[in-house]
Amino acid sequence: MYNMGTGSDMYRQQILDHYKSPRNYGELEDPDFSHTGENPSCGDTIQMDVKLGEDDEEIEYVSFTGDGCAISQASASMLSERLVGMTLEELENLETDDITDMLGVTISPMRIPCAVLGNQVAKDGAKIHQGELDPEDYGETITEE
Repeated sequence: MYNMGTGSDMYRQQILDHYKSPRNYGELEDPDFSHTGENPSCGDTIQMDVKLGEDDEEIEYVSFTGDGCAISQASASMLSERLVGMTLEELENLETDDITDMLGVTISPMRIPCAVLGNQVAKDGAKIHQGELDPEDYGETITEE
């Protein structure tokens, strides 16, 4: 990892702000889908609740609950804002680089599972909602290296 200077400091502050004052924290009443996941290496847990628009495709509201490190919780908070207005297809196309770019700081390989947990939980929840994953076989998302 390298020092990114004052711009990086701004993003570190943004991560701390989202960690200390998470956006959209709490459970949604009557979500179209809700899914949970964990990162066993760090102890992070996240539940993502998603409400879709009438077309059952556009994300209308997102909330999350969970506990864990600053990276996992800030990432889920930022993601809860970013996903609103996106389609489920756009969610499915979000990559690890999109999440680390959103965070704005260099993430060490050991912390990537923390950073992407919320995204993977939302993706898996959407796949279960669309019938692409069986909830009996895929009750909880686990992120690992």
